Amino acid sequence: MENEQQELMMKMQMFDQQAKQMQQQLQAIDQGIAEMTTLNEGLSGLVGKEGKEIYAPIGRGIFAKAKLISEDLNVDVGGGNMVKKTIPETKKIIEDQLKKLDEVKKELETGMEKMGQEFNAMLQDAQGKEMGKEAGTPKNEEKKEKGKGKKIDELV
Repeated sequence: MENEQQELMMKMQMFDQQAKQMQQQLQAIDQGIAEMTTLNEGLSGLVGKEGKEIYAPIGRGIFAKAKLISEDLNVDVGGGNMVKKTIPETKKIIEDQLKKLDEVKKELETGMEKMGQEFNAMLQDAQGKEMGKEAGTPKNEEKKEKGKGKKIDELV
């Protein structure tokens, strides 16, 4: 009985840890989606601005006034490799990345839903076992076997 309770507690802790990890991953994905969406909108603002002054972000809310010489962009395609892309090409890359992030988000949400169902099933199973033990030892039988063991009330 005590081992079953300990096992149940361990499983509950594992579910809790997994749920927290998945929630952190979802938050990171949501943040990535927000950043990519903002970037995509910012690129739209560059169309037709060649030769005009813009505010170029340097980082952490700091902007420098700059003149846009070209609408061609240098895009990091991984490993520090830069490739020249047009604004529409870059927007397409971002949209593809947004789709991938959305797919991963849906997979995580589905995983969390399944985990919740498994957790509920585990709790119902544990409650069912507990109810079965109570039903197996009615009060009148307890009185008959008074000296033969502990009552359910003492176990719970």
